[in-house]
Amino acid sequence: MNVHDSERLSGLLEGAGYVKADQEGDPDLVVFNTCAVRENADNKLYGNLGQLAPAKTRNKGMQIAVGGCLAQKDRDTIVQRAPWVDVVFGTHNIGHLPALLERAAVERKAQVEILESLETFPSTLPTRRESAYAAWVAISVGCNNTCTFCIVPALRGKEEDRRPGDVLSEIEALVAEGVIEVTLLGQNVNSYGSDLGDREAFSKLLRAAGKVEGLERIRFTSPHPRDFTDDVIAAMAETPNVMHQLHMPLQSGSDTVLKAMKRSYRQERFLGIIRKVREAMPDAAISTDIIVGFPGETEEDFEQTMHVVREARFANAFTFQYSKRPGTPAAEMDGQIPKAVVTERYNRLIALQEEISWEENKKQVGRTLEILVAEGEGKKDNRTDRISGRAPDNRLVHFNPNLRGLNDKHSTRPTSPVRPGDVVTVEITYAAPHHLLAEGPTLAVRRTRAGDAWEKRQAAPAAKPAGVMLGLPTIGAPAPLAAPTASACCGD
Repeated sequence: MNVHDSERLSGLLEGAGYVKADQEGDPDLVVFNTCAVRENADNKLYGNLGQLAPAKTRNKGMQIAVGGCLAQKDRDTIVQRAPWVDVVFGTHNIGHLPALLERAAVERKAQVEILESLETFPSTLPTRRESAYAAWVAISVGCNNTCTFCIVPALRGKEEDRRPGDVLSEIEALVAEGVIEVTLLGQNVNSYGSDLGDREAFSKLLRAAGKVEGLERIRFTSPHPRDFTDDVIAAMAETPNVMHQLHMPLQSGSDTVLKAMKRSYRQERFLGIIRKVREAMPDAAISTDIIVGFPGETEEDFEQTMHVVREARFANAFTFQYSKRPGTPAAEMDGQIPKAVVTERYNRLIALQEEISWEENKKQVGRTLEILVAEGEGKKDNRTDRISGRAPDNRLVHFNPNLRGLNDKHSTRPTSPVRPGDVVTVEITYAAPHHLLAEGPTLAVRRTRAGDAWEKRQAAPAAKPAGVMLGLPTIGAPAPLAAPTASACCGD
């Protein structure tokens, strides 16, 4: 969701005349779009703001803006701790950023604007997407849950759903631009419809999106076990372009801890969902979120989490040491766990999940998969002469871009380079805990509209500023108009 909002902020700023800054020199504007889920976000923000203070001193015209969840939470604290910040804006008014920057420049004082309710759905704002072939599509904002460890509902508000027609119109427009993969977003994506009065709205939306011609891959994140119903599983299994990938947050395997977290499901319900998904889609890759060291968690509670991890056999897990967030009920609970205990449990969980992830990935060896070529996924691609992409179940695959030759005896470079957005067919030959390798030649390359869109973007000339809104107007007589050309006439 933060990436989605950042793309909207980039689109707004480009529309106001900004262009992306070069790596060298001080930029004219720095915008932080912040998260507030973990304490580390606070530390990073104020550390980065401190590093920017000398640049602000060097360049008096430089502006710094802070937005997002942390800005919504610390609206007054930010300017107190970093008085060189020019704009503070919240999660509900990202569309105001250009105007706030202009006002800060004119009035020469910090502008703090935090709205308590959503003014404009972010998806209606201009966007500058990072990818030419894949896109985020928000179907709702906000959350109606009251998890005791989470501050997001207090910062993003109650759930508000977009109308299905608006979502599908955005998907169709994206596909027309060359996008072939979309990820549907929501704080609790499968509760979609609670604001519309339709309990099956999400499964209907999946099926409807599946009918959009030219859309090859549909994903969604993040669901909640409480709202994950059989009709959603059926829609995933029966809609060919809905990928067999599921991110299902566990948080804890202990019923006692889940109750303290106000997570409205228990271990049996969670594992029942996993079983149903695997029965309908045996090849499904399931990932999760887990918090270690929630207040009051005993060793027995932690062992219940380990039990669920063994039973569910997640392809991967996003694991977190509990972080106390001021303003949440959990921050005031008794039984806060000592750091050393949390770290020891966390390390045990990591070791178990690494072992399971590797075992699950090894099951992919020998399979032939279609890989959507990605940009920037492989950190070693330049050194290894490989290219990287994502399998249908979202596993990361590094592959050899050379094509298989006649009788499998030789391999050659494709006539045209493989591009991000293209689709290749490869055979998996090796598995590591966090990625797969296809070391043999690529079996086939399918050039796509998405690859064309990526290539077109690469060839486009750099945008030029179109009248940056910052700063006061120049003083004095306007410059003379250029003389008309020979071909100009009164009717031109």
